[in-house]
Amino acid sequence: MTRSLLPILALLLATPAVHAMRCGNRLVSDGAQDFQVRERCGEPFWTDRYTNIEIIGRDGPIEHQREVQFDIWYYNFGPHQLMRQLVFRDGLLEREQTLGYGVDEIGDDCDPNRLLGGLSAGELVARCGEPASRRSRTDTIVRRPAPGLERWRDQRREDWIYDFGDRRSVRVVRVVDGRVDAVDLLAR
Repeated sequence: MTRSLLPILALLLATPAVHAMRCGNRLVSDGAQDFQVRERCGEPFWTDRYTNIEIIGRDGPIEHQREVQFDIWYYNFGPHQLMRQLVFRDGLLEREQTLGYGVDEIGDDCDPNRLLGGLSAGELVARCGEPASRRSRTDTIVRRPAPGLERWRDQRREDWIYDFGDRRSVRVVRVVDGRVDAVDLLAR
């Protein structure tokens, strides 16, 4: 019985990680350094960045505050493949998420009536390009998941203005923490 399990175990160990992303003939998986991902996959078409503050030992004799940097990279592999969002924590790949199908050209697949809540900022840029204008503001959210542990996070709220050229096609896209929250028509 042990001999029959050995080939199966060897096959499982040789199989790439389930959460690995393929860039050409190279794999990228959780824990990869940001420079390794850039080397294997090229430059992302859109990036975003934010920081959190972690406080350990709150209300104790020693309090440790640490800034954690998150970088979000978006990759478009064309209209026949899904786009990818990669989240790095302090330069290490923490997770990967598949998004909707990609586009032929960044910004060339925009329909003002199809701007839906829930799209990631990267999907919005892939479809509509960069906005004509951006306004940002932040709120600080404090979470206390356990005694002595506190996490401070800026909630990023942005208004992205898209002008589609005619009198009735100016849209304000509200983006909260990298996701489309609402779309409003803007009067000229």
